[in-house]
Amino acid sequence: MASRGKAAGPRLPPPLAEVGHYYDLKARRHGPTPRGVDWPDAPSQALRFAQLLKLCDFAQPRSLNDLGCGYGALLDHLRQHHPGAAVDYRGVDVAPSMIELARQRHAATPTSAFVVASSPGRVADYSVASGIFNVKLECAEPAWEALVAATLADLSAHSRIGFAANFIEPAQPGVDSPHQLYRVARARWTAHCIGKLGCQVEIVDGYGLPEYTLIARKHS
Repeated sequence: MASRGKAAGPRLPPPLAEVGHYYDLKARRHGPTPRGVDWPDAPSQALRFAQLLKLCDFAQPRSLNDLGCGYGALLDHLRQHHPGAAVDYRGVDVAPSMIELARQRHAATPTSAFVVASSPGRVADYSVASGIFNVKLECAEPAWEALVAATLADLSAHSRIGFAANFIEPAQPGVDSPHQLYRVARARWTAHCIGKLGCQVEIVDGYGLPEYTLIARKHS
């Protein structure tokens, strides 16, 4: 059932508390819009969702965790592009303002729930994470990569069939990139998901954005 009331959640350790504060400010400034979750526009946001959902087979009822759900835009995307799908959806975000917006927007959707947390908190068929690794702010890269590794392990542990996440490609030579962004070669986390998490990995790229989507499927 859709959660009600003011969003609240556990105290988060840095850097997650800083990330939560960053997106709280975005949500308050821009509201439930792509800019509110730091995407430039709706078409690029939808394009990212389409890549992540290549993981999913909605031919039968499925459960889905959306880590870093923001204001619940992926749920709108599901309704538009998979209108016949029966999806038990759980949105999770570290920014309380995002969860408040999501609960308001999807209050009439009985098969959805939204919680303030850094972990899905339940096992679902699939888990997806859109953009949650991209903005590290002032966090040192080793600490951020430790967080990425822990989060990927958590996604795997809470997914029966598989999980998907996207990453920004490394900057091209001679191109400046803000130090607050985390950019990484695809081999880094592909090898991790295969070697450490025991997954089959597919990389989706070439969809017109300077990023790639990592799809990890659990072995039967």
